Amino acid sequence: ACPRQFILKALRTVGLVLFYYVFSIGITFYNKWLMRDFHFPLFMTLVHLIIIFCFSTLIRCAMQCWSGKLRVTLSWKVYLSKVAPTALASVLDIGLSNWSFLFITISLYTMTKSSAVLFILFFSLVFKLEEPNPFLIPVVLLIASGLFMFTLKSTQFNLEGFLMVVLASFIGGIRWTLTQILMQKAELGLQNPIDTMYHLQPLMFIGLFPLFLLNEGLSVSTTEKLFRVTELSHLLYCLLTLSVGGMLAFGLGFSEFLLVSRTSSLTLSIAGIFKEICTLLLAVEFMGDKMSMVNWLGFTVCLSGISLHIGLKTYYNKGTNLMVRQLPGRDKPDIELPLLQTKEDYNEDTNDEEEHEILH
Repeated sequence: ACPRQFILKALRTVGLVLFYYVFSIGITFYNKWLMRDFHFPLFMTLVHLIIIFCFSTLIRCAMQCWSGKLRVTLSWKVYLSKVAPTALASVLDIGLSNWSFLFITISLYTMTKSSAVLFILFFSLVFKLEEPNPFLIPVVLLIASGLFMFTLKSTQFNLEGFLMVVLASFIGGIRWTLTQILMQKAELGLQNPIDTMYHLQPLMFIGLFPLFLLNEGLSVSTTEKLFRVTELSHLLYCLLTLSVGGMLAFGLGFSEFLLVSRTSSLTLSIAGIFKEICTLLLAVEFMGDKMSMVNWLGFTVCLSGISLHIGLKTYYNKGTNLMVRQLPGRDKPDIELPLLQTKEDYNEDTNDEEEHEILH
């Protein structure tokens, strides 16, 4: 029975990882493809937020009808004070990431976005979610030097797009730190990912809308792709492509949640490394991205830093629990950042009893 259970568990894990890859890699290439002709990344992000909100609302209603229990709804005071900072950081991270596709290749985007782990570590130390550790120094040096080598002699380097992704990674560090704090507050009741997505999307829309008006408002209102369209088929095609992107965005969040809830956040972190390798190989093969040996070496060094961080987390979590601090108010938090989660906190038996949020 044991070998059979092991094989079934392994097959399930592989299936969940592949399911996650489909949405994660798919949305990266899809957004890049869409940006070739549709030069309105902020408008695209707003459409995605609306679609995610609609899907999460429908699923919340279905869950409420199925269970007969009311879903959590926050008061306006708590909503604006607790959720708003996380929503603003989230939408700036996503918006800048999508915006950068107008300027840079998938290869440069993938590599630069890997630097987000540096900012996650930094803000985790600032908010005391993680204890200082001397082994963090080589991790930071490997990732930083790898990023430098990757961009040193890149033939397709674009400074504007590169700075956008770096800024997005920086804000992403704030985003995931605030999200971890938000998710670990038991009194808020946002442990379920659908509830979290439902509450975040409206504030994310409001936060991004002024930036959209400032940068794209006039262009979108006068473009022949949308409001000045001459043929209905063109409008329907545009709306269809935007809707597909929104469904991919929702699927990405759901697949991440499913992977972590059925395996562990460590599995997601390791899967993320191979996902980045697959993304780069596909970009070079099908998108015409060019990378020199120095760029590949830099990417390898950066991946080594990320792998070292995951390995050290696993090693230290076997003996002690010093690498992650639990937040006040929760004896055993079931929601933690993938790169910061203790392996001891994960219990396979809780998979069918508790619902977990995945933060990526």
